[in-house]
Amino acid sequence: MRECGILLPVASLPSRYGIGAFSKEAYEWIDSLKQAGQSVWQVLPFGPTGYGDSPYQSFSAFAGNPYFIDLEQLIQEGLLTKAECDQADFGDSRRYISYDRIYEERFPLLKKAYERWKEGLAGKEALQEKRDVLEQVHRLACETLRTETREYCFYMALKDHFQSKSWNLWERGIRLREPEALKAYGSLLTDEIGFYEFQQMKFEAQWTSLKNYANEQGIRIIGDIPIYVAFDGADSWCHPELFQFDEENLPKAVAGCPPDAFAETGQLWGNPLYDWGYHEKTGYEWWIRRMEYSLRMYDVVRVDHFRGFEAYYSIPYGDGTAEFGHWEKGPGMALFQALEAHFGDELPVIAEDLGFLTPEVYELLEKTGFPGMKVLEFAFDDSEESGYLPHNYTENCVVYTGTHDNDTLTGWFDSMSKKNRSFAREYTGSRRVPKKELHWQFIRLALASPAGLAVIPIQDYLGLGTEARINEPSTLGKNWKWRLLPGEVEEGLIEKCRRLAKIYGRLAKDS
Repeated sequence: MRECGILLPVASLPSRYGIGAFSKEAYEWIDSLKQAGQSVWQVLPFGPTGYGDSPYQSFSAFAGNPYFIDLEQLIQEGLLTKAECDQADFGDSRRYISYDRIYEERFPLLKKAYERWKEGLAGKEALQEKRDVLEQVHRLACETLRTETREYCFYMALKDHFQSKSWNLWERGIRLREPEALKAYGSLLTDEIGFYEFQQMKFEAQWTSLKNYANEQGIRIIGDIPIYVAFDGADSWCHPELFQFDEENLPKAVAGCPPDAFAETGQLWGNPLYDWGYHEKTGYEWWIRRMEYSLRMYDVVRVDHFRGFEAYYSIPYGDGTAEFGHWEKGPGMALFQALEAHFGDELPVIAEDLGFLTPEVYELLEKTGFPGMKVLEFAFDDSEESGYLPHNYTENCVVYTGTHDNDTLTGWFDSMSKKNRSFAREYTGSRRVPKKELHWQFIRLALASPAGLAVIPIQDYLGLGTEARINEPSTLGKNWKWRLLPGEVEEGLIEKCRRLAKIYGRLAKDS
């Protein structure tokens, strides 16, 4: 079945309090998708973010970003007042997120909501002692949250206690998870752990409601999971056995990419590498749990850096660049066989197979049967042989005009060489099309292609320039900030999206 959808991070939704959230604007966005004849809303990873604000460097693979909790729902529940939320300074720009202001203002508000929520629990359960209230908080968390999510809550309470330092800089006993230290800090930080459990319970309740609404409207959610987890995170602290760590729980090697034409010394990501031998011995149990969590959050999962499952680049820990790394074999088909044995043959996965790929990676992708990705912005290098040109597509792929890591269509076209720009105009038959209308030519190209699913970033439908770019890889300080403005997706645009979906056979059923 031919389908189409739109890529828009939750953080980029308009909302009243500084960042996109699971608010009424999110429900209105789903209504717009339905009206536009779309079947899919694609989002970025949901994990809680830290330094750099990247959703691909999260404190846990099993937790949600508390920034997405809708404050207006907390007002309706009596946990906050409108005046408290309105008085908070989330920055003076509706277009760009101010993460510094969000960090400074959001958590004190959530803490107020937590304290009032505890008061409500105490009254409801007739609990007099603070200890009894906290026991009830943890009991509710145990009933509603996964073990790994509660591990994240403990981790964040510890991180706050140690002034936001990464876990490798904590006191030795708790860093190495010695039983006595775990017990002592668990008792000391009971209330702080409860605060993070409260956040996750609210996150999951609000997202479940929003996702159910989307599904009822015929909209599926495509989520995104990074292949690696962050070193500064609950996963690596709680489960060092999963990674290539030494006896001090420090990495032996870390992840990255080798030198190429784009990065002279390679890319040093710094993520811990998996001990795939250990994972194999456990039947890939952790990956099964991770996929279980992800498929609760999303209907379809885009797996980032798919090529790393066939072979991954290993860089000695402590190196300042990626120049002296080497390739190691990944788990290959064994991992996906274990996942399919647990979830069934039709595992809803999209493989992010971009970049330089070896024949072995193509073979792995073919064996899994997962659809790969095609990006139009990669196609126009003056070569009719490019696999990113639509006439070379098969049905089993997902086509994008660009991804969150690319410039917008308009910005990309402006930056092309004259030769490639001429080829792109020739290929699209748009030599006489005014530049301000060119983005529609590429959108039509994607929608008309054989690809089973076409996903277009909302910035491209709006024809916005580089100022609307979501992320520029290997840079800090200017990414993940762009947002839609209220009312920017107008009725005329929705109707045009719907018309194109119908013309190219992608109109959602019952739409």
